[in-house]
Amino acid sequence: METQERSRVGERAVWLSISAYILMAAVKIAIAYVYHSNALLADGFNNSTDVLASAAILIGLRIARKPPDEDHRYGHSRAETVASLVASFIIALVGLQVIISTIGEIADHRSIEVPDMVTAWTALGCGILIYVVYLYNLRIAKRTNSLAVRAAAMDNRSDAWVSFGAFIGISGSQFGLPWLDPFTALIVGLLICKTAWEIFRDSSHDLTDGFDEQLLERYRETIRSTPGVRSIKNVRARMYGNQIFVDATIYLADEDMNVRESHLITEEIEMRMNQEHGVAETHIHIEPRS
Repeated sequence: METQERSRVGERAVWLSISAYILMAAVKIAIAYVYHSNALLADGFNNSTDVLASAAILIGLRIARKPPDEDHRYGHSRAETVASLVASFIIALVGLQVIISTIGEIADHRSIEVPDMVTAWTALGCGILIYVVYLYNLRIAKRTNSLAVRAAAMDNRSDAWVSFGAFIGISGSQFGLPWLDPFTALIVGLLICKTAWEIFRDSSHDLTDGFDEQLLERYRETIRSTPGVRSIKNVRARMYGNQIFVDATIYLADEDMNVRESHLITEEIEMRMNQEHGVAETHIHIEPRS
């Protein structure tokens, strides 16, 4: 799949998330205020900021579609990763705000009210909805190899578990445990922060050119098994948005090959790396046998 098409498919997935979050935030906040549920209210505010995080991802995907120019010879694909990083900060701020406000709520026992079961069923229904969105976005993330869409999917999954947790907390408060509702809101805040950390960790790892060693080993095996290759000196790889770039230094079986013959081997390696691993660009350097 071409980079432009990947970004367009990713944008559709993020738009789906935004639509779901706007709907759920409006429903949860309205019902939480009417029926007095701290857990559902925290979940609703979480969804409202998820709209901002998803919007940041959407902007990143739009920028990533821009073609290479004088200042960006490799294109703008890393805008996706930067957008994921920004989204992690937005999500973390919301999580901290929920935690701080809920701790105050738990400390003031007099303010705790038992919420109506309507809020529990609302949380459960929204949890099922966003989990379906998560499954769809996860499939798109794997298809496009997009870190930004994966970040959106991770946020969807976290929101689903948060809603399920709110359902459990609200249901438990009906059995003489009114503190369980704000306590669940506290767990909601911690889960939000956990999601923010995971997105931040993956984004910063890619921005600092970190790469999966297991994938590198697969690349080495593909290059090593190409006819004409004697051995490999080193292989390096980095993510550039949803694209993978590989640099490899090899030794040829026959170091007396002419330029045309050795070039055909490098072309074979590039083709195999693209077809077998989806590598956007493989740069091969040939060294004489030591």
